[in-house]
Amino acid sequence: MHNLALLQLLRLASPTLPVGAYSYSQGLEWAIECGTVHDADSAAGWIGALLRLNLATYEAPLLAALMAAWQAGDLAEVARLDADYLASRETAELRAETRQVGYSMQQLLAGLPDLDPQLYAQAATLKHPSWPCLYALAASSWAIPAEAAIAACLWNWLENQVVVLMKALPLGQAKGQRLLSLLVPQAAEVARTAATLPEPDWHNLAPGYALASCLHETQYSRLFRS
Repeated sequence: MHNLALLQLLRLASPTLPVGAYSYSQGLEWAIECGTVHDADSAAGWIGALLRLNLATYEAPLLAALMAAWQAGDLAEVARLDADYLASRETAELRAETRQVGYSMQQLLAGLPDLDPQLYAQAATLKHPSWPCLYALAASSWAIPAEAAIAACLWNWLENQVVVLMKALPLGQAKGQRLLSLLVPQAAEVARTAATLPEPDWHNLAPGYALASCLHETQYSRLFRS
């Protein structure tokens, strides 16, 4: 990967990307509230299970497919995959999250002079595109290889989950880094194999995750929006 694509990849992976992803815990705050996640070991179990049962078997392969569709100029396939992703959001909070972060990403991309204008013009025809759809658009426009783009997206997710733990558990920074040492190799393997999982084998069955998200909606005291 050449330096420009690498720098654009780091840009996409940066926590300073102004899309508001830091304000969501994706149900982890409720898992902490009810005691399911209470220390580094239980956090590793919760996050690792989501990585295996959700991201590895659905979100990462879908992101690979979205990148392939953008690169092929197949807007109908982009729209189909985007609609599939939105339909997979099982709770009001998860759906609101991807729409809000997607909206913020769309507004950001609209003002960037280094984005492929033809690709963005196509994205502008989509109604309420999701975050993965627009992330795939940016990565494709900046010629970032799919495996690297997926790895960066997984890193974003992992880092945000650990930041939630630091704020809500709390978990110290050193323990957070040790937790990342356990999970990063798993994420790297997911990124390596994401594009090879055929769509009939995609699934994201994680009932505990969905229930945590539902219950978070009525949690009395909370720091995060999901």
